[in-house]
Amino acid sequence: MTDATRSNITPTPIVLTIAGSDSGGGAGIQADIKAMSATGSFACSVITAITSQNTQGVSAIFPIPLDHVESQLDAVFTDLNIVAVKVGMLADSNIIKVVAQKIKQYQPKCLVIDPVMVATSGDLLLEESAISTLKSELLPLADIITPNLPEGAALTGNPVPETEAQMKAMIAELRALGAKAVLLKGGHLEKDENSNDLLITEESAELISAKRFPTKNTHGTGCTLSSAIASYLAQGNDLHAAVALGKQYITEAIQHADELNVGQGHGPVHHFYDGHNNVR
Repeated sequence: MTDATRSNITPTPIVLTIAGSDSGGGAGIQADIKAMSATGSFACSVITAITSQNTQGVSAIFPIPLDHVESQLDAVFTDLNIVAVKVGMLADSNIIKVVAQKIKQYQPKCLVIDPVMVATSGDLLLEESAISTLKSELLPLADIITPNLPEGAALTGNPVPETEAQMKAMIAELRALGAKAVLLKGGHLEKDENSNDLLITEESAELISAKRFPTKNTHGTGCTLSSAIASYLAQGNDLHAAVALGKQYITEAIQHADELNVGQGHGPVHHFYDGHNNVR
């Protein structure tokens, strides 16, 4: 391919995931890369921790040494035209500080933070002492953060919401975290017929609703949704459109999850239920 030919090709948007590795393939960077690829972006990664994990739980966590986290970040940012960044599992305060420093240094156009604290199995993925560092150092840099209900409660000091009204009661405190927008995910309200998320911006708060499907195979849903949102933002969609497209994608990935039949516990969603046809 000549340089002239190359210059006429529209570049594929590049999205970076900064997160932990899930050896079972259902969550973490594995889910992120699948979601970004399925939605039409090129995915690159910085690994913050290696987890020994499967559909039944997490048996061990090995944080990556700080200097190697830093060298990974420098390697991708100095060569690749990264448009959007998705941040997931960060494990401890020191890793959070390094990631925040590099985000400030390289200033990607879009930053999506999924404040991963607890796995689907209930295993702790972030040291409790690191929550304050996350709130002070990283969340204020985000275009959008995507906590689930337990994570939203941990970030605000509230009880875990059990109703839609209790979700809405947290709006002011979630805004005070400093991100430009918050998507509070209501998937844990399992008694509701629909899965209702609350998109909170400086100007408004609106419910984004989708049908709930009865399945135990929901491992990696948060990773997948936040990665899809980052991918759609990288492709030039505005925040509301990216969230709506991401919600549509994760809903259908959950709908088709049982087709995979992976593992004996909480299996993964089906990232490629429609091949690579989720580009918008």
